[in-house]
Formats: sequence, structure tokens, C-alpha cells
Amino acid sequence: MKNPVYWVVLTGISIAFIQQGLPVRSQGESQSDNKQMDNITIRQGETLFLSCSQGDLVTHTAWLNRSSILYAGEDKWCVDPRVSLVTLNQDEFTIKIEDVDVTDEGQYICAVQTRSRPRTTSVHIIVQVPPKIVNLSKDLVVNEGSNVTLMCLANGKPEPAIVWRMLSPSDDSLSSDNEVLEIPFISRYRAGVYECTAANDIAVDTQTVELTVNYPPSVSDGRDVGVTLGQRGVLQCEADAVPEADFEWYRDDRRIFNGFDGIEIEDAGGLSKLTFFNVSEADYGNYTCVAINKLGSVNTSIVLYVQDGNSGTSTVFTPTCLLLIVLLQLLLKF
Repeated sequence: MKNPVYWVVLTGISIAFIQQGLPVRSQGESQSDNKQMDNITIRQGETLFLSCSQGDLVTHTAWLNRSSILYAGEDKWCVDPRVSLVTLNQDEFTIKIEDVDVTDEGQYICAVQTRSRPRTTSVHIIVQVPPKIVNLSKDLVVNEGSNVTLMCLANGKPEPAIVWRMLSPSDDSLSSDNEVLEIPFISRYRAGVYECTAANDIAVDTQTVELTVNYPPSVSDGRDVGVTLGQRGVLQCEADAVPEADFEWYRDDRRIFNGFDGIEIEDAGGLSKLTFFNVSEADYGNYTCVAINKLGSVNTSIVLYVQDGNSGTSTVFTPTCLLLIVLLQLLLKF
């Protein structure tokens, strides 16, 4: 899409052509007409047309930007390739400035020298610039309890307003109408995506920062599991932690490894499963799950107990109980 076009029509214009070495009448011979037009506002990157009417008996014309001559008649005096002559005849003198930038802001004068007197009209060009975020905090990884500062700096004209807010998960209570967002003693519940918005009358620029909060593991209470002899049994241990926890399983003080005595350990995210494919009497008892990350560890106990397949009743077998059962069976044989 082409940039919008702005026309500035200036009438009754002139300037003393001292810089051009052109003849200028003395003040006693003629009085110049000087007019000031209203300010013209244009957006950065658009195209500006400056046009003035000449009238009869014009001998010299020029367009000036502050103290620099842009065009004197058909002669281009500036080296800027963005500036070009559009129309020059008895009725109209128009130049074009493409891809307008903030450096083009300021006063422009169209000067017309007639045989009787000079005429000048000036106009002030204001260039608006859409906001652009130029300095934003990088994605952060912090430990729970840390003090966090997020920074967002933006350029633009008019000066953009800065707003911080917690985007995901959404939390309207955590926001700031400032370049800086302070989060003291951050908790795990403040982790997420934060959005910085820079806005002025022209446009809006938005960028995001992801904030990760590390915290030690916590585990759900272990759920005891009843399994009939010879059946499959699964003990589960679930932990909440950032970074994700590693799991270890123990029977009494002995660590259990994957594949040990036909037992399989499977970890997936925050869940660990200890699977018995063919439960024997020796498998019954108390197991401990330990969840560990770099910030700490926590454990929970889970009991694998005997479940009577007929009556649905259950019995917990500890190593001592198993020994007594075996002795009782031996005594009953005599």
C-alpha cells in the first residue's frame, strides 16, 4: 500500500532572495507580505507535498527549509534524493518530500518575488512517530522469593505511554503504568508471560517477556494401593516443581532401580510410576518416593498391601508379619 499523501497549500508567499543573489526591493520601495499558516502534522514514512500559488508577474520562486534552500525555481539546491520538483508554472510551485522523517520537522517557507514586491508564507511541519519498544527485559529465570524488575523503554512522538500487565495467566492486579515493573519476593504464582504496551496517538507497539520461577518440589500425599497376589500393581508419586523433579524410589533404606526384581520405574513430567507385573508376598510393604530438584527434596510413603480377591478385605504385610505367617504355617503341619 502506498503511503498517504498530504497537501500543504500555501498562498501569497515570498522571501528576500539575498542567498540567491537576486534583486530585492528596498523597504521604502515595497513592503513584503508575510503569512504564517497553521501547523501541519504528518506521520513518519509518509509523503509530503508542499505547494504554493504564484500569481501574475512572478520573477523568482523558492522553497526553503529553515535556512536551507530546497528549490529555486527549477534548480534543486539540496542533495537529498527524497526531495523532488512536482510542478512549476505560472499558477503553482509544488515540491515533494518522500519518506518523511523526524529530521524533516521544522519551518518551511515558500517565497515568491514579483515585479512589485516579495511575498512569503511559512508553515511548521510536525512529524509524528509511531511508538517502538527499543529496550525490553529479556526472558528471566529466577528463584522463588527473589526481587524482580522488568524494564520497557520506547521511542515515539508524541511520547508513548507505557503499560505493563500480566498476560498469561491473566492477573489485572499485577500491572504498572510505568517503564518499570517491580515484583518483590516473587512467588511461583507470579510466573508467566508479561506484556509491555507502548502507545501514542499514532499506533501501539507490544512485546512480551516470559518469567520462569524456580521452586523446590512438593508432593501429593501417597495413596496406598491394594493388590491381589500374582496381579499387577502400580504405585504413583506426583510432584510439583520447577525445574521438574527427578524421582527416586526406596524400599526401607534400599534404593530401587528400574528393572530391579522385575520392577519398572517410569517417569513422565511430574509423575513417577513404580510397577509390579506379578506381585508376590515379598513385594508387600512400605515404599518411599523422593522428589528432588536443585532447590530441595521432599518424600512421601506409600504402602503396597494384600487385597483378598474374594472378600475384598486387605492386609498389610510387613517383613515381620511375613516371618510370623511362615512360622505359623510350619507349626500347623505338626
